Amino acid sequence: MTQNGARLGMLLKGYPRISESFISTELLLLESLGIPIEIYSLRRPRENFAHEHVKHIAAPVTYLPEYVLPNLRTLAGTNLSLLQTLGRHYIHYLGAAVKRAFERRKPATLRHFLQAGCLARTRLCGSGVRHIHAHFCHTPASVAFFASELTGIPFSFTAHAKDIYTSEPEQLARKIHKARFVVTCTKHNARYLHDIAGNNGCHTPIHTVYHGIDLGSFTFSAPSDPAPPFRILSVGRMVPKKGFDDLLRALHILDRAGLDFHFTHVGTGESEPQIRSLIRQLDLGRKVALLGTLPHRDVIPLYRTSHCFALACKIAPNGDRDGIPNVLVEAMATGLPVVSTNVSAIPELVEDGTTGRLVGPEDPPGLARAIREVLTCGERSRELAARAREKVERDFDNRKCVGRLHALFHQVLASP
Repeated sequence: MTQNGARLGMLLKGYPRISESFISTELLLLESLGIPIEIYSLRRPRENFAHEHVKHIAAPVTYLPEYVLPNLRTLAGTNLSLLQTLGRHYIHYLGAAVKRAFERRKPATLRHFLQAGCLARTRLCGSGVRHIHAHFCHTPASVAFFASELTGIPFSFTAHAKDIYTSEPEQLARKIHKARFVVTCTKHNARYLHDIAGNNGCHTPIHTVYHGIDLGSFTFSAPSDPAPPFRILSVGRMVPKKGFDDLLRALHILDRAGLDFHFTHVGTGESEPQIRSLIRQLDLGRKVALLGTLPHRDVIPLYRTSHCFALACKIAPNGDRDGIPNVLVEAMATGLPVVSTNVSAIPELVEDGTTGRLVGPEDPPGLARAIREVLTCGERSRELAARAREKVERDFDNRKCVGRLHALFHQVLASP
């Protein structure tokens, strides 16, 4: 617990979200280390269930208005009240936001400002919140940026994957410059952000902190020599960057070659209609099971009963890409051999031939060869699995990772 009663305001795009268990786990661990937190979410949950550990998070949650028109009365009322309190200070930053929205032709800038004003009026002004931290460097960081300008409370943000590579570099540089510090989850991301910051004369500290996983939830078991039908697993949202189209084409190659397997996928997403169509086109329906979105407790047994984990990540047409997918870390922790691609920061976790197998993106034949090798080379797969678990224990234990975050937050909350 902070000695001065200071609290951390955590600004999220949505809470809780099934696909962002790393954030809810981080919140729980930070609380266990004595950081008092308030959660501000820009979106209500879209699933009707949550990960089991979410119920143990004590932080109160405030849901901000997501859109302007349906919430015009609330946004107008809170911002007018803030105007009466701040006077010219509010007018100055409102004028700057209007100017930027006009110059960039991005009306969302005004929505972010109004959300920040609502947050400032209802939760920040006169409170014990000493620091605001946003997860994701697009919308949440924009709202945190404006809230910081309005209240004078410093802010920081964690940058992940899509939010980095689909953001305008100039906008990123502006947020980095104003932030107290920046956190990102891979060294690959950190180099990119350092380059953007350096090119704009910005020297804000940028820290690399891996998400990590709760190792206690993932018991290691060395893979045995599997017998057909081989069980291949993949977990992830059905979006272009996950490369499920490439993975299905690799499975089609294996099917044509006579390999006896069954493929299970967990997750849903915008590409699901195209993925289902491709399954029919490749005549893989008898070998594929799409389970949809599952709570974490139901995914872990799938790691333990599968023979290979495959994820064919690639860079999407809009620049979106993964950092280090947590599902790869989880699979490796259980002893499940992994096959993935050398996109973005994945080689920071999966070292080809050492802790798993990597191939180039958009290479179904190469992916098929790597999957076959993992499934049919028992002793080799056991060596990969053992070293993979060592890698996870060394670099991806979430208690060690969150310990670094705790040090950053403790320092800013302890500041006078």
